[in-house]
Amino acid sequence: MDIGFIGLGLMGRPLALHLARAGHTLHLWARRPASLEPFKDVDARCHVSAAAVAKHAEIVFTMVADAPDVRAVCLGADGIAAGARKGLIVVDMSTINPNAAREIGAALAERGIDFLDAPVSGGEVGAINASLTIMVGGRPEVFAKVQPLFEKMGKSVTLIGASGAGQVAKACNQILTGVGVLAVAEAFNFAARNGVDVAKVREALLGGFAYSRILENHGQRMLDRDFKPGFKAWMHQKDLRIVMEEAHRLGLMLPAAAATAQLFNAIVGSGMGEEDSIAALKLLEKLSSADQ
Repeated sequence: MDIGFIGLGLMGRPLALHLARAGHTLHLWARRPASLEPFKDVDARCHVSAAAVAKHAEIVFTMVADAPDVRAVCLGADGIAAGARKGLIVVDMSTINPNAAREIGAALAERGIDFLDAPVSGGEVGAINASLTIMVGGRPEVFAKVQPLFEKMGKSVTLIGASGAGQVAKACNQILTGVGVLAVAEAFNFAARNGVDVAKVREALLGGFAYSRILENHGQRMLDRDFKPGFKAWMHQKDLRIVMEEAHRLGLMLPAAAATAQLFNAIVGSGMGEEDSIAALKLLEKLSSADQ
């Protein structure tokens, strides 16, 4: 199958390579030529625009930073819609506002293009290992056509509901993971300031009701002081901004999410936006330092 892929960053690059290794022909466009280097040894053709990609592909995947980028790639000058053939499917795997996903999907539908919003969870490691959780919004018959490709990229693939539903599920994921990172960082900082072995505290908590994947995986990385980004703090800040925008639109009280959003604002404001989201620990340590 001829598949387009636009957005070849930390997440998009390994996902596109999984599709190539599964025997599909890739059609690629990237703003930076360096992003295309990893595809020299697979069946991939590089194009001059997103529109050119759409002319050659049956399905086009996008994975870019935020809603304005998705709009530009899909609907802008030389965007996907400008080159789309009848029956094209666009699958956006970015994390954007649910309403934005609905609007983009509706605009593409007016031009005869099907659309799925399919954000993911699992970070760069999940993308490399094809073990992502993929949350999809869109029509069931369109999802059925793309599902075999999703299964090359992730272990858990769920059709949540209509257009935008995938993004709602991803927002819920970011609430839980963001609050979870903050909770683990607070607990570790509390234990350390009490002079207790944090590794032993974590070991004990893993055996009880406090167990979580965040405590297991992120907690170990906090102990190792491994702040290399698997999921950058500025990205989590952006995702929680989406959550709070939706909360404002719907008149919802989300106190834990709001506090966590402020934490990530402070992480980014402190110059740690390019580090992993577990930099929350470093911020709390700094704010509670006895030297201040």
